[in-house]
Amino acid sequence: MDAMVSGQWRITNFELDGANITDQFLGYSFQYFESRTVDAIKNGAVEKTGTWDGDMSTQTTWANFPNVTEPLSLVNGTWQIQSSSWTYVVAAQTVSGVTRIMRLDKI
Repeated sequence: MDAMVSGQWRITNFELDGANITDQFLGYSFQYFESRTVDAIKNGAVEKTGTWDGDMSTQTTWANFPNVTEPLSLVNGTWQIQSSSWTYVVAAQTVSGVTRIMRLDKI
């Protein structure tokens, strides 16, 4: 919790079924709050506020930005954390047979 809510995060890698689509997230950063809300910030302005949570016992996290289109809709759902530290998180999910891999780095 402390790591997520201190500072902003940026998607530095996003793979959708093996294709790198990281460039779709250029200009975005994410600010997570203890209240379990998260702001998607684009070019310095809050574009959308969603919700998030995590479960360290199952190594999962999830986010939901309601009523959004791509690329933000790709962040929604439950993610399995593959590796993490105080400054990065790598997580994956499979939706309808399509694998998504995302890396977030603290700014």
